[in-house]
Amino acid sequence: MENEDLKVRTRRFALRVIKLYAALPRTVEAQIIGKQMVRSGTSVGAYYREAQYAKSDPDFISKIQGALQELEETIYWLELVEDIQVFTDGRLAPIRQEAEELRAIFITIVKKVKAR
Repeated sequence: MENEDLKVRTRRFALRVIKLYAALPRTVEAQIIGKQMVRSGTSVGAYYREAQYAKSDPDFISKIQGALQELEETIYWLELVEDIQVFTDGRLAPIRQEAEELRAIFITIVKKVKAR
C-alpha cells in the first residue's frame, strides 16, 4: 500500500510541477527555469518507478538516490522561480513543502535499506 501511495504521490507531484510551469509567464528567464523544473520534477516519479524493479538493494538505492537528486534539483528551480517573483507570496509554499516531504521519505527509505 505504501508503494502505491508513493507512486500516486510522485505522479501528482509531477503534474503539479507541469501545471506550475504552464502558469509561468512567457519571459525568457521564467521559461528557462520552468523547463528545467519540469524535467527534474517529472523525473522523480520515474526514478521511483524504476526502483520498484531493481535487481538488488544497491540497484534500488541507486535509483532512489536518483529520485533524491531530481528532487534537490527541483527544489533549486522552485527557489529560482520564487527569486524572480512571478507569483504572489505563498503560491509556491505547498509544492515546496511536498518536495521537502518527498525528500524526507526517500532519505528514510535509503537509510532503511542500507541498515538491512
